[in-house]
Amino acid sequence: MRIGELAAQAGMSRDTIRFYEKVGLVTGRRLANGYRDFPPEAVPWLHYVRTAQTLGFSLAEIARHGEELREAPDSAQALSVLFEQKIQVIDARMAELATLRAELATRVDTGCPLRAIGRPS
Repeated sequence: MRIGELAAQAGMSRDTIRFYEKVGLVTGRRLANGYRDFPPEAVPWLHYVRTAQTLGFSLAEIARHGEELREAPDSAQALSVLFEQKIQVIDARMAELATLRAELATRVDTGCPLRAIGRPS
């Protein structure tokens, strides 16, 4: 299928598909007339990519695990492992953000909030 049809079926722009092709998330072949031709299985794969993005996976992570994700059944243990790893990353980031929030809160109404706290100036 050509890029316009793929874009319509996947619910995304042609530019998005071109970008995904550039970064290796989707592959199309070139026809003799120069048009891109994508296989029908590109549609569910692009839906999968969008869902993974919604769940917080970066395009780099999706690309890195692409083959594994394409071949895994929906109930695959491999997907659960990826989700557990992502939860660990989120938990670590939440802890970092809580620490940052606490630091900012101690600086509210201190006169010069960028000065080091607890050290002589």
